[in-house]
Amino acid sequence: MKEEQEINKKRKSNHQEYQVSKRFEEFDEEDNDLLALSLSYGSRTKVIWSEEPRLPTPSTLSQQQEQPQQQQIVSQSMQTLISESLPHFPLQLPASHSIYNVPFVSEASSSTPLVYPQKSVLSSSPSVVHGAGSGSSRPVRVRRNPTQAPREGKSETVPPPFPLATTHRATVHNVNYLLSKQIFTITGNVQCKRCDRPYEIVYDLKDKFVEVGTFIAENKNAMHDRAPPVWMNPVLPKCKFCDQENSVKPVISDKKKSINWLFLLLGQMLGCCTLEQLKYFCKHTKNHRTGAKDRVLYLTYLGLSKQLDPNGPFNR
Repeated sequence: MKEEQEINKKRKSNHQEYQVSKRFEEFDEEDNDLLALSLSYGSRTKVIWSEEPRLPTPSTLSQQQEQPQQQQIVSQSMQTLISESLPHFPLQLPASHSIYNVPFVSEASSSTPLVYPQKSVLSSSPSVVHGAGSGSSRPVRVRRNPTQAPREGKSETVPPPFPLATTHRATVHNVNYLLSKQIFTITGNVQCKRCDRPYEIVYDLKDKFVEVGTFIAENKNAMHDRAPPVWMNPVLPKCKFCDQENSVKPVISDKKKSINWLFLLLGQMLGCCTLEQLKYFCKHTKNHRTGAKDRVLYLTYLGLSKQLDPNGPFNR
């Protein structure tokens, strides 16, 4: 009996061990299935994300090469079609076109700026005033221009006495305006002091003004706000009738508003004006009009030159 009991115990224990081992095998199989499933899923995702772009096949390459060739052929055909369709005749405009109605302009261009070469002629010195008995120096004081209005009953504007003058007193047009209006010469009346025969002198506007402007640009720093002797006592022209040197003086109108200022400037004969006439110019051009004649004459030369060429070297 004991032996049978032991045998039965052994059988039960063996059966239990077999079931346990079988259960472990089932668990191992389930784990293997799960591992295989995860591996297969991971391999699929890797395949999807690591998919490389397809290489072009020979057929697609040939199609891509044919497309620009076809576009080039089409563009060449369009160019030939356009060149054949357009007529090769020169452009012809009607006689009434505005391009044929351009006004005549002389060689003296109104937009060409004037040039004044600057080479010092007069002896230049620094513009300082030395004190008496001392070595100190101070700069020249610039005078103020007081407001000057015309007297009662007198208007600031007058009818222009000449085509070159404006409606303002003692004011002329600039050079560009005069040249644009085909005014290339300036005429003035003169009279010989010896034979008393009157006649007219004609000056070239541009040439004579460049001559005056060049003299100012060369010598302005040495003038010290005063007219040089060549302006104070100008050399007069020679009479064309009696051939007398330095004898032809300008005929200056008694009415100050009718003075031909531009003619006197171009001939550098403003020094023939009286002090009152020069003060009249400075009064109506807002310049200081007190002082000696050489100072007022200097301001008259610079004022007239600045009217003709506002951008020139004619500032005080």
